[in-house]
Amino acid sequence: MPASDIRKIQQDDECVKIHAHLCVKEDALDLYGFLDKTQLELFGLFITISGIGPKVALTVLSTEKPSVLAGAIVREDITFLTKISGIGEKIAKKIVLELREKMSNLSFAVDDAGGALDGDAIDALVSLGWNVKDARDALKCVSQDVTRTEARITEALKLLGK
Repeated sequence: MPASDIRKIQQDDECVKIHAHLCVKEDALDLYGFLDKTQLELFGLFITISGIGPKVALTVLSTEKPSVLAGAIVREDITFLTKISGIGEKIAKKIVLELREKMSNLSFAVDDAGGALDGDAIDALVSLGWNVKDARDALKCVSQDVTRTEARITEALKLLGK
């Protein structure tokens, strides 16, 4: 399961519904679970790409919401994708090439604007020691009216410092 899903399950004492995908191999039967059906849908698309196995797909889905990941693919945002552990430039380009057209057939809305302003700001925050997810989350809270990269970084640092 994605790390974010595991954290949610550990926090709740209630029963949960898990959407599962069974990967059948010669020597193993691996079961991958997701709390959200959109994650399962995107997982299924990622594992159709040669060079991306279930574990890499799971890592990708652990980093961001499916709508944001799909938006990065639609925008052909190679920089966003290469920030994910296990995804190099070659694989990121392959993901965009093979999945871009399929994003219009998803059952969920694609966040095609997310991250458009923030590529350089995320790089700066990461170089200052913050992880990509925290940097991206802080920048989401910064008003879209703040368009200068330096100002967005300053506002994000104020949020991260709290």
